[in-house]
This record gives sequence, C-alpha cells and structure tokens, in this order.
Amino acid sequence: MVQATAKAPRGFRSITKNMGLKDLEDDFAVVVSEVAARSAAVFTRSRFAGPSVVLSREAAHRQGARGMVVLSRNANVATGRIGAENAAEVRRRVAEIVGIDSEELVIGSTGVIGRPYPMESIRSGLAALSWPFPEADYAAAAKAIMTTDTRPKYVSAPCGDAVVTGIAKGVGMIEPNMATLLTFFFTDADIPAAELDAVFRRVMDRTFNALSIDTDTSTSDTAAIFANGLAGPVDLAAFERALYDVALHLVRGIASDGEGASKLIEVQVTGARDDTQAKRVGKSVVNSPLVKTAVHGADPNWGRVAMAIGKLDDETDIEPHRVRIQYDDLLMHPEVPSDELLEQATRYLAGAEIVIRIDLGIADGAFTVYGCDLTEGYVKINADYTT
Repeated sequence: MVQATAKAPRGFRSITKNMGLKDLEDDFAVVVSEVAARSAAVFTRSRFAGPSVVLSREAAHRQGARGMVVLSRNANVATGRIGAENAAEVRRRVAEIVGIDSEELVIGSTGVIGRPYPMESIRSGLAALSWPFPEADYAAAAKAIMTTDTRPKYVSAPCGDAVVTGIAKGVGMIEPNMATLLTFFFTDADIPAAELDAVFRRVMDRTFNALSIDTDTSTSDTAAIFANGLAGPVDLAAFERALYDVALHLVRGIASDGEGASKLIEVQVTGARDDTQAKRVGKSVVNSPLVKTAVHGADPNWGRVAMAIGKLDDETDIEPHRVRIQYDDLLMHPEVPSDELLEQATRYLAGAEIVIRIDLGIADGAFTVYGCDLTEGYVKINADYTT
C-alpha cells in the first residue's frame, strides 16, 4: 500500500536550496545514493530536447546512475552552446561535491524555455554545499522541483525488506512521450540492471505514458529509477507491483493537480482489438477539449465522448452499434438515456473524480488513461506563464 509517510529506502541523501530561479522557495534538489547503484531511465522524444536530457541520456546507457540533480523554473532549452555548457557544469560541480563521476548523475531542468541559467547565483549556491548531505527528505525534494504544481507529489510503498519511493512534478505541457514532467524513483532493492530496465519501462508505459493534461509533450520529460541494493534481493513481481502502485499514485496526483483543473478524469477502454487501440481511443477521449469542458460543467453530453472515438476514422473495426459508453456505471450508449439517467449523470459529473468507461466490443484489448478537465484557470496560468 502506498503511503506519503512510509519508511524511506536506505542509503539515500538529499539537499535542496534556492539558487535564484524562484523568488524565495527552493528551486534546486539533489537526491543521491551513498553507494553505487543501478539505474534505468526514459526521456522525452521531443526534437527540442534540452541539454539536461541529452546529458542524462548518455548517462542512462551505463545503467549505473546513483541519483539526480534538478533545477526548476528554468528549462534551459533552446539556449544553444551556452546552455549545454551550463548544464554540464552544474552536473560536474554537484558530482565533485558528492565525490562521484558526472555520469553517475541524471540532471533534470524544468520551467521557462529559452532562458540561460543564472550561473553566478548557481555557482555561489553550489559553493556553499558540502558532502555528506542529510538523510533524504523526499517531501522537500518534491517541493523544490515544482513549477506550477500546487502541491508536492511524493509517495512510498514497501516491497519485502525494501522500499520504493517516488517523487514527481508536472501539471501542464503534459503528454509524456518517453519515453515540464519529471519523475524519479529511489529504492534499496537489489535488482539486476536488465530486469530493472524492463520493469521500469513496462510500468512507465502503463502509468506516465497513460497520462495527458493538454496533449503537449515537454522538451524536458525525464523519468528515472535508482536502486542501490542495500535491502537485498526482492521478488521481482512484487517489486513491479510496488513500483506500479507508486507510479500510478503520482500519475493520479499530477492529473488531479493539472493546471487549473478541478476534476480527475479516468478513461477505461476495454473490448479493443489490442491494447494499442485501447490506448489510442482513451487518449482521444481524455484529450478532447469538448469532453474536458463537458466534464468541467457537469454536462452529461455523452455525444462528445462518441465524437472523440469516432474521429479515429482509420480505426475501421470500431462499429458504433457495438460500442458501450458509460459514466461510471451509467450506460449512455447504445441505449438512448432517459431524462432520469441524464439527471443521474449530471450529479455524477459534479464529483471530483470522473470515470468514463468505453467498451468497443471487438476483442480483449484494454488500457486506462488519466487526465483532467479544462477550465478558465488553465488559460490564465499559461497566458501569464513567463511573467
């Protein structure tokens, strides 16, 4: 069971600090293992990926990263040669403080695009740090990596004698394609590198790659896991369940905290030709501005869900008469809903968590995606973002 205050994995240390990117709050975080670790990571596929992603991709190939360093409120993207040099310098200086190789750190950066780091302020802040850092404070790290998030996102789950802890930030510019979303996981489980990579990718596909706030893929998406093995071996299936539970909890937290959002939307697609088709249908529904605004206004207009399915015109095996559309357990299609049912749907849609169920009636493919409603708040946040 996931918990915000569960026992933490052993052997990790952290530091957070204000480096001058935010006005007052911490905007810099490091979490690193005291000992060597195995790692796995996935990153954005954006053609405008920032230098932090480029550096971290190179480190990820070694599968031996021990931790992460993140700067928030500045993406350091589209900043040319100086941006690449600054990212490399930050990672190198942190590695020197800890006493490890630069390639043992994943670096993340999130926030405004097109602005170089304020390096004088950052260099001054780094000069004040010394190793060893305190025992890892995941709540502080989760808060330090936030940009427009309204609350920090961190959670842990036990796995035998080990613990899996995850932190995440991101509430806008989110349609992860990995692989401003960052998520990191820390565990003291002893997992071989190949198995860790395979498990991590499976879990990311079913959680973070099932998430969408606004269909926009960030230039900085980074997801990584660090396993230092201090708790010894664990059952691999149990570890995957624990990691999935932690990741899903973070995903739901991100969706419900979407920029300006007032409701979490979960779209469950079953009866598809395969899981890929189910995911495509789910994403079409959860990304539809008309579906999002209908949910926001508690308008039981299930026709907008039908529209979002129907616009996938190359999915020729989807037959409308076989498709079932439900708001939770309320069947809206193919039967014509009564006035009483529409009233029940209105009351249901007024809630904070909305489940839309779609069965395509084709085969046994299934996938669940997560998102949120669309409100005036989203427009205001992003109209004023750089100011």
